[in-house]
Amino acid sequence: MGKIIAVTNQKGGVGKSTTVVNVAAYLGSRGFKVLCVDSDPQGNATTGFGISKKDVLFSTYNVLTGQVRIQDAAVETEFDNVSIIPATELLAGAEVELINAENRINRLKMQLLTIKNDYDYIFIDCPPALGMLTINALTAADTMIVPMLAEFYALEGLSQLVNTIKIVKSNHNPALDIEGILFTMYDSRLNVSADVVAEVEKYFPGKVFETKIPRNVRLSEAPSHGKPVMYYDKSSKGAESYELLCHELLGEPLELPQKKRRGIFTFKKKDSES
Repeated sequence: MGKIIAVTNQKGGVGKSTTVVNVAAYLGSRGFKVLCVDSDPQGNATTGFGISKKDVLFSTYNVLTGQVRIQDAAVETEFDNVSIIPATELLAGAEVELINAENRINRLKMQLLTIKNDYDYIFIDCPPALGMLTINALTAADTMIVPMLAEFYALEGLSQLVNTIKIVKSNHNPALDIEGILFTMYDSRLNVSADVVAEVEKYFPGKVFETKIPRNVRLSEAPSHGKPVMYYDKSSKGAESYELLCHELLGEPLELPQKKRRGIFTFKKKDSES
């Protein structure tokens, strides 16, 4: 049975879509069957895979409003083993339309349950708000990845994040767990970066990913070409860091970082596993 992971943060511009696109692409290249659900009306994950919104026949909007089955909305991308439920601007209307709908909180969950066995991983790209779309995603998810910046303003959102998790666990999904907190656009040269990481580790002990995603030009350029960064520039720091994140996500037999290469962590396998 596949694992459903919501990628979420109430703050915008923290790399949610970038994380969904690049983690999905790397796992797909490893042979895992992956589905992405673009649940953000901005549709950045959709364009990140090179899909034109004007060519989309069915989207997440049609799935949530019950117009189509989720199987009928899935689109195969040109990248190995990765499919997506795309998003268009119509999705913005779903927030209002679902308010008085029956089973409005469980719409996405019920749809995903029909295909969960068909995929190894299902990633949900959430909008930067705690609305109906995000609640649907967190209700459906097994775990959540929370991208955030290593800036003090990001700390202000921690209490909001904690409250969000409590609300969802108490009312909709008691099994929801944090897969990990992921620091993005990370600059290891700044003292404030290490200070923020240390503060977040106090709130979420053992839940902060060892891998940090650095600021990287190639990561910024790749979406405009409709490609995950590993297909755009595999040797870039951005591609390498997301590859390391996937090693960590998969729980592969890795030691703590032995050295740093170009500002990102490099892992070495345990001798017993070599």
